[in-house]
Amino acid sequence: MTSFVTRRTLLGGVAAGAVASAGLSGTANALAGRGRSTGEPSSLAQPEPYVAFPTSPGGGPVGSDQVHTLQIGDPTAGTVLVLVPGQFGAANDFRLLARDLVAAVPGVQVWSFDRREENLVDRAGFATADPLTYYLDDHYRTQTPAASGFLANWGLPRVLSDLRTVVKAASCGGRRKVILGGHSWGATTAAAYAAWDFDGEPGYRSLAGLALIDGGVLGAFDGAGEAPDNSPERIRQRLAAISGGAVFDMSLAAVGVGTRSESTQIFYQLAGWYAHLDPHAKSVLQPRLPDALRPSTTITNAALLGLLVDESFGWPNNITVHSGEFSTSGDWTDTGITPISRVATAYAGPVPTVWQWYWPARLSLDLDATDLYADTDITRSLGLRLQHAAGIDTPLYAFQSSYPKGTVVTAAQKLAAQSRVPYTSFKTDEGMNHLDPLFAETSKNTAMQSLSAFVKRLI
Repeated sequence: MTSFVTRRTLLGGVAAGAVASAGLSGTANALAGRGRSTGEPSSLAQPEPYVAFPTSPGGGPVGSDQVHTLQIGDPTAGTVLVLVPGQFGAANDFRLLARDLVAAVPGVQVWSFDRREENLVDRAGFATADPLTYYLDDHYRTQTPAASGFLANWGLPRVLSDLRTVVKAASCGGRRKVILGGHSWGATTAAAYAAWDFDGEPGYRSLAGLALIDGGVLGAFDGAGEAPDNSPERIRQRLAAISGGAVFDMSLAAVGVGTRSESTQIFYQLAGWYAHLDPHAKSVLQPRLPDALRPSTTITNAALLGLLVDESFGWPNNITVHSGEFSTSGDWTDTGITPISRVATAYAGPVPTVWQWYWPARLSLDLDATDLYADTDITRSLGLRLQHAAGIDTPLYAFQSSYPKGTVVTAAQKLAAQSRVPYTSFKTDEGMNHLDPLFAETSKNTAMQSLSAFVKRLI
């Protein structure tokens, strides 16, 4: 796997191999030394509105010309924080963070953005008594590459056009302030919006602030060893592959739990579903794990989710949280800043989810090129209208975990230095991994606390 993929892959062949070689079987052996109905539980009910916004035609199937926002907080608030998830991420990434933030900052509402690709997902299995069988035994509707040629044109210009619709709706005709932010590649997307030329109007003019959580532009991911390859030759290769039918970013298929674009996302969502529904019961997914990842000792639903998301099992920083450890009984014990129950609540969904099942390869290409953050021959050739970076005059917030090894803040400083940003707020927490800011316990979430202080200053 090449470097332009690994930053956003939740798992990959290299990662899976590293876990296997590190001795997951040994971890499983260490376990020995150290329910209810599967229908949708009431606790999974969706208390906040999930609102659709019609968008311009994109050539996809019926029902795909719309985007959604999960809206958390007072709808009469004078300020709206619009948050964009990262690669393979979706609106439920931010539900817990948003609930904490609106409780801490009266006068703000949070809108969590779902890209139009979420309309392609078959969620019907989560309304059945047996979602595991529905999804893992191929009873669901999958989006095949052959039927998805339209995705070749679903790149960053499409996303920003859709996001523009949301930002305008949030502003309510200018009566409300809008702060735009995002996590990981969502932060890159937010930065691109600020510099974008919307038919002569700079994106930043509609914003009261810009919030970058563990991502961004101008080398934000370099510290993780994942500087994008934006050479003309590499871009030509990737465009040719997309034109040839490789319209999905297939990074996650390397996990080994399935060969489709959505296989890993489904497996992780199911893990969250059962860990939320019946955390202490015997894991129903354990028999479905690949041999290299399957513990030989029986574990619970909560412990299986911990196996997939906790940093102690050797997974890369960008896919993990600090949660806990197996107990001697094979259950899960929280010892870190992110309780497994919070991860389960977010992962379970079902609407919205933490997962975007179908990620366009063209969007990956465009977001890599956006790292240049300038109007260059390369960005112009891709239709990226990054013409107003120097004019950005909104306050800037940036948070970095241990994942980027300092380059998120360094990159944010570059952005501020080359623009007209009036003031900045930067925070680092080396005790967090890349996903901790989304799900950490309220009192231990320094990302939420520092973001709240930034937002409070703007309302």
